[in-house]
Amino acid sequence: MKYFILFEDNPDSDPNIRKTHMSRHLAFLEQNKGKVEAAGPLADPENKGRDGLWILEADSQAEIEKLVHEDPFWPTGLRQSYAIIPWTQVFAGCVSRFNVT
Repeated sequence: MKYFILFEDNPDSDPNIRKTHMSRHLAFLEQNKGKVEAAGPLADPENKGRDGLWILEADSQAEIEKLVHEDPFWPTGLRQSYAIIPWTQVFAGCVSRFNVT
């Protein structure tokens, strides 16, 4: 099943924390590209990026929670919370990139 994971950043975290841990975070996403189909920050009014969003394929919410807690961003205090949102894809403009079931 497909899921959206919506991350909320801690507004009190060190402003450089994202940059400091980004290479490890990106390596983690690369290692899990079989599950994480897309990931990235959301835009804030200053367009600096904040919070985050993953689109992934997983068998269970427990599997997702394990991934979230293994992400190098999690133990840094950058992430304040996350929501796991099940999603049923009914359309994909680029069928070669997505599996529509």
